[in-house]
Amino acid sequence: MNKQTATLHYLRMTPRKVRSVANLIKGLPVAEAEAQLLNIRLRAAVPLLKLLRSAVSNLKNNKRMSEEKFFIESLRVDGGPMLKRGLPRARGMMSPIQKKMSHVMLVLAENPNAAPSRFTIVVTKKTKQPPEEEKSIKKDRVVKAEKSEGARAKKSSFFRRMFNRKGFAK
Repeated sequence: MNKQTATLHYLRMTPRKVRSVANLIKGLPVAEAEAQLLNIRLRAAVPLLKLLRSAVSNLKNNKRMSEEKFFIESLRVDGGPMLKRGLPRARGMMSPIQKKMSHVMLVLAENPNAAPSRFTIVVTKKTKQPPEEEKSIKKDRVVKAEKSEGARAKKSSFFRRMFNRKGFAK
């Protein structure tokens, strides 16, 4: 049985918050886990997605295997070191602030009788446009900006009159 591990050290998020996202994707196939992480709107989902994609790319490049048969066997989130800071309080005292870090370990394992994946995720790569097209796009943006500024001036004139610092002078 083939396994692939990937680790992430010193993630500047508390382990408790990262574990809440990690528990959602534990045991899922790689494609479903990636789809889940793309749709979760928590901050911890971004580094976990990056870690998952790193483990998958290691599978493809180093072991020459496809990710369709792999699932997330374990996803462990441990506490890392703490940055200890203080908040000034009354009478010259200081309240402690602990800025916690996390260490994340992801293990992908092969499932030989895995069902075909339900999702296909397409990652579009950014490409540079030729210089002629970039100039025309910039000109369009400038024209649109000039039009919208004229509209703003008309709309904001009421507010300018009402909330002018000098009263209703205008």
